[in-house]
Amino acid sequence: MLRIAKWAGLALVGLILLAAGAGTYLLVINPSVSTTLNKQTFWMLTENPELLTRLGAIEGTILDFHSGTLSDNSWGTKADVRRTVEVNLAQFRAYDPATLSGQDKLTWQVMTGLYEEVLAFDTVPWLSPGGMLGSGTPYPINQMFGEQSRYPRFMQSQHVVINAKTARNYVKRLNAAGTKFDQVIGVIGEQAKLGVVPPSFVIDKVLAEMQGFIAKPAKENPLYTGFFDKLAKLDLDGGEKAELAAAAEQAIEGVVYPAYRRLIAAVEAMKGQATPDPGVWKLPGGDAFYALALREETTTDLTPQQVHDIGLAEVARIGAEMDAILRGLGRTEGSVGERMLALGEEPAQLFEDSDAGRQAILDEYARIIAEMQARLPDVFAALPAQPVEVVRVPVFAEIGSAGAYYEPPALDGSRPGRFFANLHDVKETPRFSMKTLAYHEAIPGHHFQIASAMNLDLPLARSFLPFTAYLEGWALYAEQLAWEMGVYKDDPYGDLGRLQAEMFRAVRLVVDTGMHYKRWSREQAIDYMVAMTGMTASDVTREIERYAVMPGQACAYKIGMMKILEMRAKAKAALGDRFDLKAFHTAVLESGPLPLTVLEQVIDAWIAERKA
Repeated sequence: MLRIAKWAGLALVGLILLAAGAGTYLLVINPSVSTTLNKQTFWMLTENPELLTRLGAIEGTILDFHSGTLSDNSWGTKADVRRTVEVNLAQFRAYDPATLSGQDKLTWQVMTGLYEEVLAFDTVPWLSPGGMLGSGTPYPINQMFGEQSRYPRFMQSQHVVINAKTARNYVKRLNAAGTKFDQVIGVIGEQAKLGVVPPSFVIDKVLAEMQGFIAKPAKENPLYTGFFDKLAKLDLDGGEKAELAAAAEQAIEGVVYPAYRRLIAAVEAMKGQATPDPGVWKLPGGDAFYALALREETTTDLTPQQVHDIGLAEVARIGAEMDAILRGLGRTEGSVGERMLALGEEPAQLFEDSDAGRQAILDEYARIIAEMQARLPDVFAALPAQPVEVVRVPVFAEIGSAGAYYEPPALDGSRPGRFFANLHDVKETPRFSMKTLAYHEAIPGHHFQIASAMNLDLPLARSFLPFTAYLEGWALYAEQLAWEMGVYKDDPYGDLGRLQAEMFRAVRLVVDTGMHYKRWSREQAIDYMVAMTGMTASDVTREIERYAVMPGQACAYKIGMMKILEMRAKAKAALGDRFDLKAFHTAVLESGPLPLTVLEQVIDAWIAERKA
């Protein structure tokens, strides 16, 4: 019901605005903070049809004005976004925060801070276009989330084909790919003029991915095969289905493939400027940019050196805990990393390198999630209704993708939450690591938190704000919470998997600041992570290359987790026997994603209320 109410309220705001004209503020007297944010969200979504599709709720309905279009990400949108953010910030500053309370005050605090952060990145002229809710990226073409992989992923997993309208709009979006890719080509061209190109190893991976994507005939491309499978399920006559399938094939062959060839040529042209250095220190004003990125990602004022030192201390602490368990298992020879690497290569820990083995991995993840689902009432007062499913990372994107990632459910319930597992190399999924990854990506981690936020009675934007330290901090906290719930009581190898995952996040603090602040090479970062974690070299290489194109992001996980644990310890000390874990979790979750500084204020207020 709350999801429907959110959309009804947002639609009402939109209709008022459309009737009044785009330049009008609001046709209400003294608009509330929530109304103002809903108005801003409405206009943001009209400019971002892909985000509107990801949220779901109006696809294929009479209100669906967007699902045949793609957003404009050309270089010129940077100025447009800046002007919009300035107007939005001015609208919030018109309120006196002293007159606000409850969620209205939080909304004011969160949005003014977020808009100020976006504007702070105006000092970095070479950033790619971002959006109203976050800064841009140094490299819009990269192996992690570049348009060359983001576009087909979006079309496959998020553009729903549920009726004739959404099927026709799928074809329209295929035909819009040429414009979309030309916009990206324009952006990377402007960046190259300013001396900003991806590292050479990123360029090599992206080129290989794109060349592989267009190597097969259009009818064998996943953009066609996925659409064909969805068409087969529609209640349309055979002639219309054949016509739509032929139109998709023609669009892929005549628009999508030529767009990829143009992008390939543009990326190849940058190779002469590229260097193997992974850090943004090499870019104009790179040190200042990294400090900004770290502040944005962690929502703290920690300096790069402070983050680096925290990482070193955590690596030492976690390493000692892992060593103790390994010795208890009779594994005493070599460093912790060497012993974990040897454990990960044992046949008993590995699945068969086959289609059957990969399906067994997906099935095991599903079993782990179902087992945890039954235990959630022990630590949570309320559970989200939205389901989560485990699926494989698309094969064409596996080489550059992370080991796993999560996509939220649609607001209207038409699409479940999805935990994507990368199965390119089965050796990267040893059995002892699987519980922890499932808890992180699904429940009680990302899916639990994000699905819970979608059910809150808050302005729509508050449920999907991009505060990485909160989102990833919660997911990493969920890993430890599972341990506290006793799931590893008789599973020391699973507990080693948990500690290895936490070590992995602690090492991230060291290598991210190492590359972007201390000027480490890619190889130096890889060697350090392999030595400390015992992860496979291929897995680590992919991770290090990820941090190269997402500066600061990898630091948010451990910083966020440590802050949530710090708040919990503070609440326990203050409340003593009156501390209630379920109530604490409700307090952390009931306001949606927040900057850590704001979350701390929320928990302090909750502690004071409980004490009173």
